[in-house]
Amino acid sequence: MKKIFKHLVIILLVVGLAESCETTDLDGRVSPNDLSVDQADPNLLLNAVQLAYATNQQTFSDNAAALTRIDYFFGRDYFNQLPGTVLNGAWSRTYSSNTSFVGDVVSVGILTNLQALESIDANTDVDYSFHIGVAKTLYAHSLFQLVDFLGQAAFSQAGQPLEFPAPSLDSGEEVYAAAFNLLDEAEALLAGNPSAQGATDLFYDEDSSKWVKLINTLRLRSYKNTGNKAAFDAIIAGGNYISSTADDFQLQYGTSELQPDTRHPDYAQDYTPSGANIYQSNWLMELMLDNDDPRIRYYFYRQSNGTPGALDVNGDPVDPNEETLACSLVVPPQHYLDGGYTYCSVDNGYWGRSHGNDEGTPPDNFLRTAVGVYPAGGLFDDSEFNDEGLAPGVGLGAGGGGAGIEPIILASYVDFWIGEMATSDSEKAAALQAGLEKSIAKVQSFGSLDGSADLSLAPSETDVDDYITGIVDAFNAATGDDKENIFAEQYFVTLYGGGTESYNYYRKTGYPTTVLPNWELNPGPFPRTFLYPQNEVVTNPNLEQRTALTEQVFWDTNPASPTFPPAN
Repeated sequence: MKKIFKHLVIILLVVGLAESCETTDLDGRVSPNDLSVDQADPNLLLNAVQLAYATNQQTFSDNAAALTRIDYFFGRDYFNQLPGTVLNGAWSRTYSSNTSFVGDVVSVGILTNLQALESIDANTDVDYSFHIGVAKTLYAHSLFQLVDFLGQAAFSQAGQPLEFPAPSLDSGEEVYAAAFNLLDEAEALLAGNPSAQGATDLFYDEDSSKWVKLINTLRLRSYKNTGNKAAFDAIIAGGNYISSTADDFQLQYGTSELQPDTRHPDYAQDYTPSGANIYQSNWLMELMLDNDDPRIRYYFYRQSNGTPGALDVNGDPVDPNEETLACSLVVPPQHYLDGGYTYCSVDNGYWGRSHGNDEGTPPDNFLRTAVGVYPAGGLFDDSEFNDEGLAPGVGLGAGGGGAGIEPIILASYVDFWIGEMATSDSEKAAALQAGLEKSIAKVQSFGSLDGSADLSLAPSETDVDDYITGIVDAFNAATGDDKENIFAEQYFVTLYGGGTESYNYYRKTGYPTTVLPNWELNPGPFPRTFLYPQNEVVTNPNLEQRTALTEQVFWDTNPASPTFPPAN
């Protein structure tokens, strides 16, 4: 894990980034607000690149996970719940619009700072190859992701405001090709293990060899999306990619509550004096409960031993309660009844919400299930319920204090990519097993963050072995959709906390077909892409906003909505 104190430094520095400069020979006749690019501090520029990138990863992951039921999605109508404002910040942080918007202030982001780093490097004897290589890597990944969410992105005319004040968008294929070229350039810069020149590396502690592994892994995820098996297999054969948990690409959070708040964002929302504020996905919790998944006590912290309308931890029914869970008194709609889906309440105190639930917020902040010790640095669920069926509950500083991680690309994810690209069931089963082994081991390592936990309730080595063996045996015995669903379900469980790639997988394969439908029978077509960022639409006359979410990414060659994905 990375040093927690680095993030305190980064966040503090970003506030004053625009005015940062070398001050040893400041000409008093020049306004400090008119500094040239070559006066900026390259280390602060790299800091800003990393912070903008990390914030984008939260945006992409949160939206992808909600759509694929890893997280809870609010709203009965997809189009209305995904307005053009959703990706405003991600777009600006990638391209640096130099415009500040209320609620999402962006001044300087990835591309602008990358260009500044290249200019500084060209006009100094100091070698800033490390800075530029890292920035190109993060810019390339951001471009891939913008295409995956929008279908198109700016590249050829981006970052040239004088020549192209209103840049046109390039096709998804063109931007993917450009991003691959950026990775080639980044690898050439980093392969020689250049000096970091005092830079703070949030991810890999200035280890260029790990950045090269990430570059190859970003190639893997993009070859996976486009179905380029030959190129994918060549990288796997080379072995220089994220194949070990020690090389996981993640952001480490801290425990500071104020000035600045360095805690995991989900922890900051759920561990408050007024209780938890996030709803967990009923589909994911029920899936893990039914499978007796050894990760469930790490992912989720139950504040109550029973949910209204379901069975408590002792198997006894809990009375419906209109005040705390209104839907517990509602007869499910026919499409939920026909499918046998859980409309409202999950057993054993896993108190969340089903996909599309748009009810208001009741007084359940000390009843609903909160984020756990993985990945948010919260509490391990050790079933510490009192006579009233309540746990001690969330609060400031509880559990790991928020010192969790933002998973971006983990070795366990890559194992599932290998399984996705496999051409035989035996290869896919081996990848499934490897991914589960890595995922569960990593998740269990987070138990030690919660010094108050009774880890005697943690699953034993035998429990874990039995679980993995059972899943792999079930996969091998299954056929057709059942086999695909087992693989996809385990992939989605593994992606909890870093679910960006679930959106790509779901649109490519249509699995799992076991996900909960929307509360609404007709929520509109499943979003194949998002609306263009509205701020860009307003200021760019070359861009016209979409009127639907049905346009498909170039690698999404499945049938058009609404017939695909089949569960929607």
